[in-house]
Amino acid sequence: MATVEPASGGRWKGALREVVLVLGAVFVYFGVRGFTVTDASEALDHALHVVALEQSLGLFVEPSLQALVLGSDWLVDLMNWVYIWGHWPVIGVILLWLFLSHPDGYRRTRNAMLVSGGVGLGIFAAFPVAPPRLAGLGLIDTVTEQSSAYRVLQPPAFVNQYAAMPSLHVGWDLLMGLAVYTYARHRLLRLAGLVLPVLMMSAVVLTANHYIVDAAGGALLVLASMGVARLLDRRRAHAVGPGVSLPKQRVSSDAKRHVEAG
Repeated sequence: MATVEPASGGRWKGALREVVLVLGAVFVYFGVRGFTVTDASEALDHALHVVALEQSLGLFVEPSLQALVLGSDWLVDLMNWVYIWGHWPVIGVILLWLFLSHPDGYRRTRNAMLVSGGVGLGIFAAFPVAPPRLAGLGLIDTVTEQSSAYRVLQPPAFVNQYAAMPSLHVGWDLLMGLAVYTYARHRLLRLAGLVLPVLMMSAVVLTANHYIVDAAGGALLVLASMGVARLLDRRRAHAVGPGVSLPKQRVSSDAKRHVEAG
């Protein structure tokens, strides 16, 4: 009887290729974002436009919301924790899980992340916006004041302080949450997928790092990028052809000789 061996060599090559691709994209993201020269006065002017827009829509509630939580140390700590550890560490774990268990979902999520990241960088350069903590609104940067961990995960030299719009903290956490909700089997994990972007949206606003409009912009950008990723999937399937799939296993050489001899 023929035996089948997993194509471990091809799998490892694919994993290495993805590591290089994702880490390279992250390096470009931080590099371009960090070295973008931004006029602080222009960023502040744009921030005032964002505030005016929120006021016209009845959405400018960031000062009152932060005032509600500043009196609660545990709630402030929770929001800081979500903002710091609920982004890049969570993204890394979920991407690894998708790659190992749901390759189609991984490819779609990765593509959506790359598309939204590229568009986001363009917006950061063209429309710099000072976050609430730097806009003279009387809000407190609770993350920087009470923790140094965030500056370890995102060194100041590689961070554009005026990249508030759109919020990729919210957008990419929404992307990860959708992936977990779609592919996880356990109900609690699927519920966690729904809660993740809600927690992050709360954190970015309550820590004075983003406006509500920023969060909405990040979510819309990611949803549009997911549409692009699905389109790429359809084109890929059409190029491969119906009923054709890439082999994930190979027949061992001993089994092949046995078949030929038979």
